[in-house]
Amino acid sequence: MTVEVGKKVEDFTLQNHSGEEISLSDFEGKHVVLYFYPKDMTPGCTTEACDFRDQHESFAELDAVIIGISPDPVKSHQKFIDKHELPFMLLADEDHKVAENFDVWKLKKNFGKEYYGIERSTFILDKEGKLQKEYRKVKVNGHVEEALTFIKENV
Repeated sequence: MTVEVGKKVEDFTLQNHSGEEISLSDFEGKHVVLYFYPKDMTPGCTTEACDFRDQHESFAELDAVIIGISPDPVKSHQKFIDKHELPFMLLADEDHKVAENFDVWKLKKNFGKEYYGIERSTFILDKEGKLQKEYRKVKVNGHVEEALTFIKENV
């Protein structure tokens, strides 16, 4: 079942960077910014994560939690967080089941090779867990500000 704007997002549970089981339902009562990204430590993903880091307090003031999701393992997430001092959790979706539910697990092409991977996307959920806004095929520059503005104007 894929997600749909205006509908409650189906609960899921993944391990965070510390190996703890985290469920989406743990954040009911807060706005949730779920962002899917292809890979820890790559240039675009590092820029995006650092942009979210730099705006973390602004999101927190709006009662919004930032959660990054990629298919990388827990250890990779911990290194990424440590290296860039990320103040939010990253979840390991190694079997890409959650990515598939959000329809962001896509066939990609790079230098003539085809492979499956994450299509950079962000989803904003309200305090009841309903999907309010989706950003697909995200371009990193200016995206975090765009998501923050959406929450400011729609809270």
